[in-house]
Amino acid sequence: MKANSDALGIVHRPFATARIACLVPSITETLFALGLGDQVVARTGFCIHPEPAVRDVPKVGGTKDVNVAKLIATEPTHVIVNIDENVKATVDHLRRVIPNVIVTHPITPEDNFALYRLLGHTFCRTEAAEALCDKLAAALVRAQAVAAKLPAETALYAIWKDPWMSVSRDTYISHMMASVGWKTLPIQADKRYPEVPDTDSSWARAERIFLSSEPYSFGDEHVSALKNQRRLPQPVQLIDGEMVSWYGVRAVAGIEYLCGLRELTAVSAKLPTS
Repeated sequence: MKANSDALGIVHRPFATARIACLVPSITETLFALGLGDQVVARTGFCIHPEPAVRDVPKVGGTKDVNVAKLIATEPTHVIVNIDENVKATVDHLRRVIPNVIVTHPITPEDNFALYRLLGHTFCRTEAAEALCDKLAAALVRAQAVAAKLPAETALYAIWKDPWMSVSRDTYISHMMASVGWKTLPIQADKRYPEVPDTDSSWARAERIFLSSEPYSFGDEHVSALKNQRRLPQPVQLIDGEMVSWYGVRAVAGIEYLCGLRELTAVSAKLPTS
């Protein structure tokens, strides 16, 4: 991908005075990190970072139920959307009435390099974008070192219950986990967020089970219930979903978080049980 083209290959030229409506929470956070907060004129209700600065930006609905009329009223020159998070029909509508629609779709941590540079190029923040690239590169080097020194583990990463749902390996979450040596189960190419029935072998095959803090808000009570009801022998623990699933600027802290968690679990595994 070129620095001035988005996930659909559409070229975006520099626009220093852009008015930006962002419908992607992690990218709203990234725009502020690039020094573009004053140019963000609209956000979703899920765009909650960075606090408290983001509170001054008008909300225009959710990621799936955008209030298009309210968004248009903010008079944006650019709208930023994501293939996974936003509804195609809404994006098609916006494309007819907003001059520039930027489509994003990071799948791996490394895809953030292109994302930083796209935003930096389009909104004239190239130096800030390159600074983020440097931080990401350093974080990925650490992740490689952590993955190299510890044995790989299979992990079931749960994002929902009733029904239980997980992530396939063709997702940003799975690639983030893989960066430190956790290989997610189940392996399904046909569904990116598959259900995991009670009979699914992943429950037994996974060496570690993670319950994410989002989109389902798992807590300690869910860890206890899962252990007690299923009598699972492997570790079951909570994980910060924002750190793992939010791309953009959060990727840097997310990779550092996963490195620390991977090292901590490795040490815990060696401790004697009482």
